[in-house]
Amino acid sequence: MSSQQIWAVVPAAGIGTRMLADRPKQYLQLDGKTVIEQTLQRLTSHPKIQGVIVSIAQDDPWWPALAFNSDTVIHSVIGGETRADSVLNALTELASITEDDPWVLVHDAARPCLRHQDIDQMLTLLEGHTVGGILGIPVNDTVKRTNNHNEIVETVTRDHLWRASTPQMFHLQALKSALSTAKQQGDVVTDEASAMELAGLQPMMVEGHADNIKITVSQDLALASLYLQQQKVKL
Repeated sequence: MSSQQIWAVVPAAGIGTRMLADRPKQYLQLDGKTVIEQTLQRLTSHPKIQGVIVSIAQDDPWWPALAFNSDTVIHSVIGGETRADSVLNALTELASITEDDPWVLVHDAARPCLRHQDIDQMLTLLEGHTVGGILGIPVNDTVKRTNNHNEIVETVTRDHLWRASTPQMFHLQALKSALSTAKQQGDVVTDEASAMELAGLQPMMVEGHADNIKITVSQDLALASLYLQQQKVKL
């Protein structure tokens, strides 16, 4: 990888209603730390990531209580109503503190099992790519499409189908522009790649490990704990 700066952005302003917990899922306990502490540890311990911008909710009472043992700089900004808004706010903050146009790795706060191997794979494969790309897993299950009554109407070929994951890696200015344009036009974007696609660009898919799960429901915590224990052998 070249000497170009690499930053990470972590949108963490969501409240995670599906978890049915007393706090957002990123602040639940996982192997002695909060989920977001585990996630940030994976990012800040990577030698090529220069810093991290975290978007948090207005009046978040849990974030100030966290303590990070890291030499990597961590900034926090107030997020927005949507994930896209939170990422855009983080990118605006990053643009104010760097004159470079760094690569930005946008990573879910609730994905604490990210491997350094997968980050390295992205940095290697996307270094010379004109757009950037995202981490994902090829679909290997049989996929069905249903009607409004949950009756199967079609078996969808899984060729070239992927489950999108994070990090999603793009240049700061291009991603900031794509998200800003999508917001101005009222387009709904569920991840950073979709904003780049709306801008007419074609991000690359990079295959990652299936244990990079997103914690969504309570049983995911036990699975994430299992994966973290397994990964202690090698990231």
